[in-house]
Amino acid sequence: MDLTTKGSEADAKPNNCCVCPETKKLRDECIVQHGENKCGKYIEAHKKCLRAEGFNV
Repeated sequence: MDLTTKGSEADAKPNNCCVCPETKKLRDECIVQHGENKCGKYIEAHKKCLRAEGFNV
């Protein structure tokens, strides 16, 4: 197994915490203010953005 290649692949893809900052902010603010149960549209919008960036959520 070539660990150098594997490390390079991980470095090339940003962490999901760093992509979609707009939808993440809206989702987080809604959850803090109203609770997760009332923020489905913001949660789904953030998941959609993450999927568009290549994340499997």
